[in-house]
Formats: sequence, C-alpha cells, structure tokens
Amino acid sequence: MPELSVIVYGPNTQGHLTGLLDSLDAHPLPDAEVIVAAVGDWARETAEAHSPETVVLPLPAGTGDAVARTAGAARATGRWLHFVHAKDGLPAGAPRMVAERAAELPDEVDVLLFDHVTSTWETSGRPSGGGRLLARAGRAELPLDEAPHLLRLPPLLGNRALRAGFWQAHQERLATDDEPHAAYTALLHAGRVACLNQVAYEDRLLRPESLPPVAPEDRYGLVDRYERLLPLVKDRPATRAVLYDLMVRDLLRTFAREDLPEPVAREFFRRASLAAVRWRPADHRRPAGLEGVRRALLEEGAYTRYRAFQAANRTRRAAKATLGTRKRQLGTKLREQQYRRALGRPVDPGLAVFAAYWDRGVACNPAAIAAKLGELAPHIHPVWVVAKENVPLLPPGTDHVVPGTRRYWEVLATAKYLTNNVNFPNAVVKRPDAVHLQTHHGTPLKRMGLDQMRHPAAAQGMDFAALLARVDKWDYSVSANSHSTRMWERAYPSRYTSLDYGYPRNDVYYRCDARGVRAVRERLGIAPGRRAVLYAPTHRDYEAGWTPRLDLAALADRLGEDTVLLVRAHYFYGGAASPLAGLRRAGRVVDVSAYDPVEELCLAADVLVTDYSSIMFDYANLDRPIVVYADDWETYATTRGVYFDLMAEPPGQVARTQEELAEILTTGAWRDEGAAKARAAFRRRFCEYDDGRASERVVRRVFLGESEESLPPVVPLEERTPAPRPEEADA
Repeated sequence: MPELSVIVYGPNTQGHLTGLLDSLDAHPLPDAEVIVAAVGDWARETAEAHSPETVVLPLPAGTGDAVARTAGAARATGRWLHFVHAKDGLPAGAPRMVAERAAELPDEVDVLLFDHVTSTWETSGRPSGGGRLLARAGRAELPLDEAPHLLRLPPLLGNRALRAGFWQAHQERLATDDEPHAAYTALLHAGRVACLNQVAYEDRLLRPESLPPVAPEDRYGLVDRYERLLPLVKDRPATRAVLYDLMVRDLLRTFAREDLPEPVAREFFRRASLAAVRWRPADHRRPAGLEGVRRALLEEGAYTRYRAFQAANRTRRAAKATLGTRKRQLGTKLREQQYRRALGRPVDPGLAVFAAYWDRGVACNPAAIAAKLGELAPHIHPVWVVAKENVPLLPPGTDHVVPGTRRYWEVLATAKYLTNNVNFPNAVVKRPDAVHLQTHHGTPLKRMGLDQMRHPAAAQGMDFAALLARVDKWDYSVSANSHSTRMWERAYPSRYTSLDYGYPRNDVYYRCDARGVRAVRERLGIAPGRRAVLYAPTHRDYEAGWTPRLDLAALADRLGEDTVLLVRAHYFYGGAASPLAGLRRAGRVVDVSAYDPVEELCLAADVLVTDYSSIMFDYANLDRPIVVYADDWETYATTRGVYFDLMAEPPGQVARTQEELAEILTTGAWRDEGAAKARAAFRRRFCEYDDGRASERVVRRVFLGESEESLPPVVPLEERTPAPRPEEADA
C-alpha cells in the first residue's frame, strides 16, 4: 500500500494540467500513486498521454470539484490523500516530502498541514505567509484547540493532506464545491493535526477575466459558509475566537468590494451583521483603531454610517498620500540639487567610500579591504555608508554617513574609490576618474543577475535594465574561484576587470592562530572540549520569512550535553529570529543571528551544518567538516535556480531529513573518510584563490595602482595552513 495518493482532479483549465503531470513524471516516488480524476476530454487526453503508471479516471465535462475528488479518493489505495486541483502545481520533490512526513505520523493524526506558494498570470512563487504559523506548531501532533492559529492558514485543500480513514469517515461533510469550507471542515473535525514547514503546493490564481462571471448575489454564500462552520466550535472557546475573527475579516473585505450593486451590498451587510452578533464570543474584545470602529458599525447594522465612514477614510488616505508625495518630491529635488553641485567638485584621491549588505555596517569583504587599507595606504580616508538604525553598532571612531543626508551625497560625488559587496543606488553617477570596486558576498550556488530572469520567484520586482546600468559602473569585480569568475561573467556581462585574488573576508581563516580560536570560543561561552555545531541556513525566495527547518530543541537533546548548537539566521531577517526564543537549553542552543563578524562563528565551530548558503564555500577554507541539510533541494533548485548540483558535488555528508542529520552528527559520519574526500574535492574547486592575502592583493592593485605582476602570488592549496581546529587550539 502506498503511503500517499496524489489525487489530481478537475478540468484541464487553460492547459495547466500538462505542467502539473510533467512535474510528477520528472520526480517519480515509489511510495506514492497518482490518480487523475479527469473532467472532460482535454483533461482525459492529457492524462492518458503521461506516465502509464498514472491511474486515469475519466469524468464527464461539467463534473463538479467535490464529485471529482470523491471519485478519485474512491480509487485511491494510499494511507494519506493529497487533493491537487488540475490548475495548480506541485514543486519538485513535494510528494516525497509529504509522503516522508506522513509516514512518521500515527493514525491518531488526521490532517497534515504544509506551506504553499501562490502564482498568478503575472507573478510566480509568492510566499503564502504560512511558514511562521506552521513553525509555531513545530512537529508536535496536537489537537487543533491547542493550536487554533493554524486556522489562519489559507483554506486550501492543496496545502493539507488527509488520512484516508479520516476522509472516509467525514466524506459527506467534505463533499462540497466550496473548497475553503471543505478545508476548514477538515481541520475542525480532525482529532489531531501535524505540520510540515515546507512548501509542497503551488496555488495558481487564474485571471478573473478568464473565468465565468460571478453573480453579485453569490457573495451571500460567504456568510452561509461561516454560519455552517461556527456551530462546530460552539463549545471550543479558543478555536471559536479565531474562526470568528476570520469570519469578520472576510465579511468586511467582501463588503469593501466596489463591484457590489447597492441592493446586494445592503443585503450582504445585513446578513453579515446578524452573523457577527450571533456568533460573537462572550468575552470577545474588538481590536483598537479603525478596525475596531469597522467591527462596531458592522455589529450595529449601521449600513449608512459605515458607508460614510468608508468615504471619510478614502478622503483621508487620498489627502495623506498627496501630502506624502509632495514631501518626497521636494526632498528628492533638494537632494538632486545637492548631488549635482557636489559632482562639480574635483574627485578626492584620498577619499574612499565603503558599504556592505545594503548599508548594514562594517562587514564582509569591504571591511577586510578597509582594514588592510589602513595598514598599506593610511593616506586614504575611509567613510562607511550605514543605515541610521545601525549607526549605534559601528566600531568606535568609524567615520560614516547616513543615506540621504547632505554629506552622504557629497561623499558619493567626490570619492575616488567606491567599494560595496552589493550595488550602490541607481542615482549614483559613475565619474570617469572614480573607481568602483564590486566585492560580492558569496560564491554563487544559486543563480544571480540576468540568470534570475528564468526564475520568477527569485526575480520578483527586479528591473534588469537598471541592474545592468549599475553593473556597467563596475571597474573591478573580486572573485574567490574560477567558478565565480565564469558565473559573474554570464550573470553580470560588462567590461569590468575580474580580480581573481580570493575573498578578503576569508583572509582571517589563514591568519588566525590557536589563541584567536580559543578567544572566540570563550566569547561565545563554549567550554574547552565541547563540540560546537554552527547551523546557518539560507533565505528561501518562496517563503515570507525565516522559520527553522529543524526542531532545534529536539536536535540539541539528541546531540547531547557535550554539543553546543549555534544557530545563525540569514541576514535578510536581521535579529528577528523569533522562532529561536526559548531554545537556550542549558546553553546548548545559542542564537547567534546578530553576532558579527560571522567569520568568528566559523572559527569557533567544529562542524558547519547548512543547506544552500554560500557560507559553505568560505568555511571550506578551514578544512573542517561540513554537513548539508537538504530537506527541500528539489524545490529550492527549481524555484531559485542553481549553477551546479550540490547533491552530486557536496562538501561532505548530505542529510535529507532531521533523523538523517542527527544520525550523521551522533555516529561520527560527519568527519569520516567519505566526508573528508568530498570536502577535499570541494576545496580544490571553490577555495582556489583564498590563501590569506586577498585583501593585500586588492589594496595594492586597486588603491595603490600596482601592476598584476608585482602582487603576491596565490599560494598553492596544499601549501596553505588554515587556522587550527578547536581541539588543536585547546590542546
């Protein structure tokens, strides 16, 4: 019996069924079956043209979704059912992830929830926002009443799997063409629910103009939906409160639509008001502010006053927007005038501007170059561009400017040297006698620059013409290896000179001695003899925010008292790694998301655990074990796009599940012969130019104008000596 039955149902709307079945064919799974409840001839012909192992169930054109789902489920033999509409999609590897998580669950669990992305006719792979809700529940199997916030997940059947026995027991209740009603009903009847904090579904929203028109009176069905659902939670206070809030939110949003004729709007408001009063919990408190006013007027049934309130709000917002626009226009005009005047002054050969990570502060390759500049060229004065909120974090005595200020524009206009690990703003003018140095901030595994054009989830909002205009300002591009050099050439095609010198930020890995390693570990509170595991996951373009992909508390317990787990969230999320709160279990889980510089964390760690972060390329310089935790590799590789197959060329052991990761870290496999062999090959390819003197080469070539031939040559890999490992430093 297969673990999972993927039940594809519905007509082949706008031809999307072909792509869905192609994705299933590309990643077959032995422990899953695919059943297509094909509505209409086009869907049947499409399904029959695919894998012969796919079960095709032809249904007449016009068959409703509920009937199609029921027919598909009747043919299913899996322990779990995943209903996938024919218009939607499945990320690469999604069935595998769902099946593996489902296999862990006992029969007491009825519903498995997971994350999804949304695509439209204009955009692709937008995060759902559900990741944080799923992370709050963790991997526990619990009644909904203990985690009622899970009701706030978008009500799709596609972002949940149902146990087959549960479906059979509640089939009549779930047999409705109102998908949100069925999705909510499944949760409300479940004995226990479990979560999988990974993207395993793509909800495709079709262009409204391509769909049959919706009669205004059909809006009444929203009220009816909640009138049927709320009796199910009448005696469940916490769950009732969440469902009530969802109802009021949906009712007010629907009423705000401008396409409702006056008689329909008035009748909808009347019905919504009655439902809001009838189902309001006894201890319910309205939110503060304008939302509270809206809810009060709804409960009072004050249709005329609500309309007046809406009109006043629109007027207020319009006036505020007009005022804000005028202020921005005046401010922009003033800054432009200041900048133009500054551009008329001579370039200052003794002035250098540095910035890193979108003005985060003194960090990364620019920081290493600035430090070496102070040694070799003290006559050149460095000024850092730093966002206002990060100024208090600067090292004492750091000369800096805040973006948008008068001095900011003056410095950018007159500096001879401009160094950044990202790009300066579009408005920055490239003066003929100024030098722009692009250092980048990682070796590329994921696709970058123009290569993102084929991956919409990664390229949302990108203006590629503006990107190329910024790239054309580069004079030099720093590279750590020939792989990076080649990828930058195709991702950022322009006339800059590639500096194949190594990454300046990695110099410390060859300059730090045993005393330095001990000092870093002492600052982090790591006692001698304890193993430090650095867990540093990267950003997912298809997720709304960072949430742990591991049960960190359970992993720490499994690794034991002699292991410290250092957890570093991606810098995109700043210090907002709230899911880490409360996990400091006797000093065995430490949130180091805000700790800088990250190079010190690497020096302190005995082993790195990461997914697809570029930190692995830097850490490889230390010749210490690396474990790749690739729980969603197929989804990441498809959505973000990658330059090479990390599963085929890993820097060490690879784990696909938390259990595999724990096994690797507790058995010694993390540093066995196979891991060392993989790491050696990885180092040869990606630590090609790093030898501890990259900063010196950059400063001498760019700032001092020395010839290529006079620079220190790159030391061969076999002759380099990285910083001692923690056990060596403690000896």
